[in-house]
Amino acid sequence: MTRHVGGGRAGRRGRRRVTTPEAAARTGHGPVSGTRQITGGGEAAVLLDVRQADEWPAGHAPGAVRLPLPASAAGAGLPPAAGVRPVVVICRSGRRPQQAVELLRARGVEAVDVVGGMRAWADAELPVVGPAGASGIVA
Repeated sequence: MTRHVGGGRAGRRGRRRVTTPEAAARTGHGPVSGTRQITGGGEAAVLLDVRQADEWPAGHAPGAVRLPLPASAAGAGLPPAAGVRPVVVICRSGRRPQQAVELLRARGVEAVDVVGGMRAWADAELPVVGPAGASGIVA
């Protein structure tokens, strides 16, 4: 089951990009003043990383799930954690998620992407984990 896009601010014609602080607030990675969650019941959005397999192990946000952009473009389903929650899409620098958001929204998924990607995430000193939960880097 997917969360369908509504007609509000995050709707099909609405805003498609969010800043790193907004992404952190929406995905439960820390309250950031002046931001709001995109869900009604306080449920955190899912952070969906669309990077390739060789980029993921070096460093990713804790709790993120991965679905490479080519798999999404080929019609692969969302990871179970993202089935009924809004999705915040991220990659290394912020280019691939724009395409992923278009694909997801066409399927009725409430999705936005993060301006600046994981590089901006790390620059904002948000958590990045690597192998075995150690501190990671953005490759």
